[in-house]
Amino acid sequence: MVLTFTIILLGLLLLIPPLQKNSFYMLHIGLVILAAYYTESHWFTTTPFHPKTLLLFLVFQLVSINLVTFIAYGADKKAAQKNSWRIPESHLHTLEFLGGWAGALLGQKFFHHKSKKRTYQTFFWMMMLFETVLIFVILRFLNII
Repeated sequence: MVLTFTIILLGLLLLIPPLQKNSFYMLHIGLVILAAYYTESHWFTTTPFHPKTLLLFLVFQLVSINLVTFIAYGADKKAAQKNSWRIPESHLHTLEFLGGWAGALLGQKFFHHKSKKRTYQTFFWMMMLFETVLIFVILRFLNII
């Protein structure tokens, strides 16, 4: 399980160049691999790329990426208040696109951050629409819906 998760996450790291400079994605990788290690050593072991392993990956991925995205919004809001180094918007959008949109929405509401910047919101909702359509097409291709 740890091997499967590591291959998937590092593969994304190589395929999406903005992730290579995104320290929050590195935190996400660490959380997912730690959860996989804990699950594998305490509960059960599955074979690499088994459907149960991939389903667990999706669960760990979504929980972790949303938590990390929420933390990133908080860190960026704090940095904005202190006039210090900010998290690039491309990094936030990348985290959102990888499934962290719920954490982003929570971060926008909880921290009152990026919620009034019209260009950011336009890109955010366009990306959400694109991701929804992409998921629909994939599910349709797999004959799930």
